[in-house]
Amino acid sequence: MNILAIESSCDETAAAVVKDGRTVLSNCVASQIEMHTIYGGVVPEIASRKHVEAITGLADQAIAQAGLSQDDLDAVAVTYAPGLIGAVLVGVNFAKGAAMALDLPLIPVHHVRGHIAANYLTHPDLEPPFVCLCVSGGTTAIVDVRSYTEMEVLGSTRDDAAGECFDKVARVLGIGYPGGAPMDRLSDGGDDGKYELPRAHVAGHELDMSFSGLKTASLNLIHNTQQKGEELDLPAFAASFGRAVSESLVPRIMAAARMRGYGKVAVAGGVAANRRIRADLQEACRRSGDKLFLPELKYCGDNAAMIGCQGFYEYQAGHLAGRDLNAYATRDISLG
Repeated sequence: MNILAIESSCDETAAAVVKDGRTVLSNCVASQIEMHTIYGGVVPEIASRKHVEAITGLADQAIAQAGLSQDDLDAVAVTYAPGLIGAVLVGVNFAKGAAMALDLPLIPVHHVRGHIAANYLTHPDLEPPFVCLCVSGGTTAIVDVRSYTEMEVLGSTRDDAAGECFDKVARVLGIGYPGGAPMDRLSDGGDDGKYELPRAHVAGHELDMSFSGLKTASLNLIHNTQQKGEELDLPAFAASFGRAVSESLVPRIMAAARMRGYGKVAVAGGVAANRRIRADLQEACRRSGDKLFLPELKYCGDNAAMIGCQGFYEYQAGHLAGRDLNAYATRDISLG
């Protein structure tokens, strides 16, 4: 089954063709990072307009790179939630038009479910059930993946997403957008114990997280150092920040792993590319005996291959959409 997949939830326009859920025939991405870097973050109106400009040509490119024609496609899958509403609408409307024109089934895919599915592309042997740590610019959650389409959020952030904190701190430091990769590189050789940064605890909800305090403390530290005319040890600060984020995430996903007892832990989303988090998870799983699944770096960020992968399993479960499919800025992952 060849699925044309479309992803446009934020600042990456993406199209891919995926065969039978696990074989990526093409995976095309048009990035807007350079443009949004000027503003220090994504400007929703600009993102939407750029999606409109890129999406048709990108879909044609994905089909051509897959060595197929439009007649070889069996379905169209698209991210319909969550994300920047204008951006998501562009992808949804294009996919609806393509499905109608080609007389193909239309498959709605939850963006975070897609990130989880990125692990299937990297690890052909991975099958549910497992617990997954989903960390990106807009999402930080621990998900119980009971089957390919049955999922439950066990814990999540009460405020900011971990990726959002990386972005905002990096913006204040002036080291680039998005902030995860520059902060990761900056931390090389830094003393991760030099700056004491907070780790939040949500009483009574052991798997929930909070990153607003970490963000505020980090920004205050940067500003106070500047106001005093002192020099911030940037590698040490970046390393201390990365450690604080990792120590907020890793113990909770491991606690969820103990609760469920599946013996399998996965990670998904853009922040899954962070070296400190990956290393800490590898060590934690080595100690616990759980098998760790990490997505290939090219599948950590937003892409359409992951949407095509999850779309295959949504199709098998009978989760199809009509021509009235709408886009949503927020949507519970358990609802699909």
